[in-house]
Amino acid sequence: MKTLWLDPFSGVSGDMFLGLLVDLGLDIQLLERDLAALELPGWQLQCASEQRGGICGTRVRVLAKKEQAHRHLPDILGLVERAELPDQVRQAARDVFRRLAEAEARVHGVPVDRVHFHEVGAVDAIIDIVGTSLGLFRLGIDRLVCGPVPISRGFVQTDHGPMPLPAPATAALLEGWPLTDAACEKELVTPTGAALVTALGEPGNCPDMRLEKTGYGVGGWQLSDRPNLLRGFLGETGDKGRYEVDRVVVVNAHIDDASPEWLGYLQETLLEAGVLDIAFAPLQMKKNRPATGLTVLAREEDFARVRDLVLREGLTAGLRWRVEQRCKLPRRQIELETPLGPARAKVLQLGNDMRLTPEYDDCRRLARQSGRSIAEVYRLVEQAAQNWRKKHNG
Repeated sequence: MKTLWLDPFSGVSGDMFLGLLVDLGLDIQLLERDLAALELPGWQLQCASEQRGGICGTRVRVLAKKEQAHRHLPDILGLVERAELPDQVRQAARDVFRRLAEAEARVHGVPVDRVHFHEVGAVDAIIDIVGTSLGLFRLGIDRLVCGPVPISRGFVQTDHGPMPLPAPATAALLEGWPLTDAACEKELVTPTGAALVTALGEPGNCPDMRLEKTGYGVGGWQLSDRPNLLRGFLGETGDKGRYEVDRVVVVNAHIDDASPEWLGYLQETLLEAGVLDIAFAPLQMKKNRPATGLTVLAREEDFARVRDLVLREGLTAGLRWRVEQRCKLPRRQIELETPLGPARAKVLQLGNDMRLTPEYDDCRRLARQSGRSIAEVYRLVEQAAQNWRKKHNG
């Protein structure tokens, strides 16, 4: 698996990320041709080799006309949808823009679609985000990992006036990520940079890899205590196709005064809302009260809905949540023919080995239709799965 590990010892911004990808081999002319698919006039790329602290890297700047239209999230998503871009690039750019818009909406207290903010609407941010998404795709990078992010002190001037560092949107974007004190009063991490690494990557130290190339994206600061560079390590991690890695929100709560029927209703409601999993566990709380521990796994974009559902039901006065990495086997679903009718099964892939697991809902349906026991139905579906495996996997 081709993996890029970011070492953000001097922060990360959209232009630094794009410069790093060019330094790692992204063809700047191909990038400009790809970006021309956007219906976005009045800009051009400037690419040059520059030094920071005696280290040479690539600086990419977006030169745009000062007078530009103010854009909201739907306007930008429309640009991306209409452009002739690879589907993977289009999805990556959408994820970054939405994440950035959600952070700005939260900070300013407005609906996401009505966010009127310059970080997302500015031409340079659009080019940085779509360009970085294109660069990751063109370089064939399968996995992006980012080290601890340095957090600055002081204030930054914005169109809303002075704001504390890190900027509020940046702070919101970095929730759940490892941070380190930069002891610096310059803005090292921008909202665009934070949105890119948190939407497209995962936090972590440098993974085991066969290093192919290092690169440096150059930032605009001349700093006395560190070179203003974003360093990247590009290599093969050796687990191509072995695992899928994503991130989930884990929600926890302690419930000490709910009837079993209420808990059952909460489970049904959350599953209907699309959570990934839900579990209850017995607890013994203070004052010797028996209670129930609630754990919910959900997609990041579903957190607000899950939070509201749990609190709305009135079973708890508060909850905790965190973002975690999840490693899972690649999977797909197949349909099998059994003596009782069709049934689905999951195929889990571990290298060259396959595991087949019957789908419970289909087995339950066949058991009720046939009058057979659920155990007997499982055996029939498992036999059909083994026949399928022999046919497709030798």
